[in-house]
Amino acid sequence: MNAIEIQGLCKSYGDFSIKNVDLVLPQGCIMGLVGENGAGKTTTINLIMNALHADKGTIRVLGTDNTSPEFTVTKQDISVVADSVMFPDVFDAAQVSKLLSRVYIGWDSTVFDAYLERFELSRTKKIRDYSKGMGMKLSLAAALSHNAKLLILDEATGGLDPFIRDRILDVLIEYTRSEERSVLMSSHIVSDLEHICDYVAFMRHGEIVLCDTKDNILEEYAVIKTSPDMVLPISSVMAVRRGRYDTQVLMKRSAVPQNITPERSTLEDIIVFMSRISSGGVPEYMTQSGTASLW
Repeated sequence: MNAIEIQGLCKSYGDFSIKNVDLVLPQGCIMGLVGENGAGKTTTINLIMNALHADKGTIRVLGTDNTSPEFTVTKQDISVVADSVMFPDVFDAAQVSKLLSRVYIGWDSTVFDAYLERFELSRTKKIRDYSKGMGMKLSLAAALSHNAKLLILDEATGGLDPFIRDRILDVLIEYTRSEERSVLMSSHIVSDLEHICDYVAFMRHGEIVLCDTKDNILEEYAVIKTSPDMVLPISSVMAVRRGRYDTQVLMKRSAVPQNITPERSTLEDIIVFMSRISSGGVPEYMTQSGTASLW
């Protein structure tokens, strides 16, 4: 069973739209949903949870159609963590535990208390006195304390210092050691996703423009440095980044000339280059003769 299956998803409102999104998150895996602010990541998550109603397409979560009456029961197996604390700021951790014990059938206060200790969070300190990092750790502790099978994080690590982000990523890796647990994590911090994700989906202007395993993406694409006398066919050049002293080009690895050694590309390198690919018309580096003018 897949944790999430999306087919032909469309949603339009205002001047923005989600367009024909297809996405599959296999059970037991972590998927990073990456894209610039406004790309449609939060809208997609709201559609998955049926907080927004799709204009077209189907969504199945943990094997259940998210528009069916049965999805209310399925939500017991889902946790969502947003980029801000969703509990009343007058609550403390002990009150959060009491509240959630009434919401989730599988709530385990012992597990919650263990996470509070691990994250060095007081049971009696008011949420209004939390730092952003403390609030995120509390939200994550709550999300992991009712035996959820699907964890959805919407920009949850944004604005956190690297030390807290590193601890949270460790917890997510531990969480998915059980094959029935899956994570969908939206973020614009691509380096975080590279550390933990099995799959990566890149969203741009409401569309999924790249979705594959992380390993396949790293194997398929390459970044090369060019010289002023180098001319490449249009078909081989995907995106260009001009620096002060050199120019870098994103290409399919299979199209890299044999006499050129590609740079060691990170997932962030590739995604940043992907964001430069023209969504219409002729990119600025293309010449009328059918070659790429890189310099």
